[in-house]
Amino acid sequence: MKKLMFLIILILSANLVLAEYPAGKVVVEYLYSASLENELGENPTRRVTIYLPAGYEETTGRYPVLYYLHGFTWSDSLVIADDQFDKVLDKAIALGKIKPVIVVIPNHHTKYRGSMYINSSLGGNWADFTAIDLVSHIDKKYRTIPDRSSRGIVGHSMGGSGALRLGMLFPDVFSAVYALSPGGLGGSEVWGINNPAYRSVVEVKTREELVTDPDNWMANVIVAAGRAFSPNLDNPPFYVDLPFTLIGDSLVVNEMIEEQWQQNNTFGMVDHYIENLKELTALKLDWGRNDEFNFVPEESLMFSQKLENMGIHHYAEEYLGDHSDKLWTDDGRALNRMLPFFDRYLAFE
Repeated sequence: MKKLMFLIILILSANLVLAEYPAGKVVVEYLYSASLENELGENPTRRVTIYLPAGYEETTGRYPVLYYLHGFTWSDSLVIADDQFDKVLDKAIALGKIKPVIVVIPNHHTKYRGSMYINSSLGGNWADFTAIDLVSHIDKKYRTIPDRSSRGIVGHSMGGSGALRLGMLFPDVFSAVYALSPGGLGGSEVWGINNPAYRSVVEVKTREELVTDPDNWMANVIVAAGRAFSPNLDNPPFYVDLPFTLIGDSLVVNEMIEEQWQQNNTFGMVDHYIENLKELTALKLDWGRNDEFNFVPEESLMFSQKLENMGIHHYAEEYLGDHSDKLWTDDGRALNRMLPFFDRYLAFE
């Protein structure tokens, strides 16, 4: 009898634990965008994952929307399958970290593994797709609160830089921005002449070599950025102009292209969008002190200092962690910092 009672209590306890976190619904759509029509072979029909909070289908209320931008080489499907963001959201809502919210994750994984969330004359207008076409679609199809005060944008790594970029470009669309370990903000280590990837690019002849060989990872980043910043259909095999070109054994500066990259990277954009940044309700970035990409802490601190020097109110925080180990865990940034940030700064019904 005691064993039976113990078993019943164990089962009831397990059910109570499960009941603590009512599950939201994950919906997958495929959205065509004319903004993404391009000459470089990228698919203008994009997969989009939408998280609807538990109770959405049984209620008539409206919800704020959080747009999440994934990192380089990642995708919307991996944010769910590997990162299990939906489970984190279930828990966060159940624990009161954030009130029920819709979350939208567009797929920006391209032939070269990342769009950089940038409009490109040849590669497609990825920023416009996200901030205009996608937002319009979501507001029409789902019970959103269709106002900037109820829209936030957040991203990790490439997506963190993308969230800052789209926040600067579209303060009329998004009111709150959070960047998790933003990558490639514009520091010299990634985009500067000392990056050995500029030498590697000339040795790679095909896209397959670039995207499958882990030794070419940084060269892949450079090419993906080039397809956004400085595409050139007359310059095969990758159809980009780079700011530094290998001639003989020396890297030669292409000053026009270098200036183009400096003006259009996330760091350089701040100079042109100061007033837009001041329109945001809230802005935050954080980074791990022990990030394996050592340019992330360096660039994040520089970016924060630049915002401070220009009088742009924001939050910035360094924590003990690397590029992703403190992101989705129970003690991680998503559950304990990022989602509560949006609970505080987004307008709920």
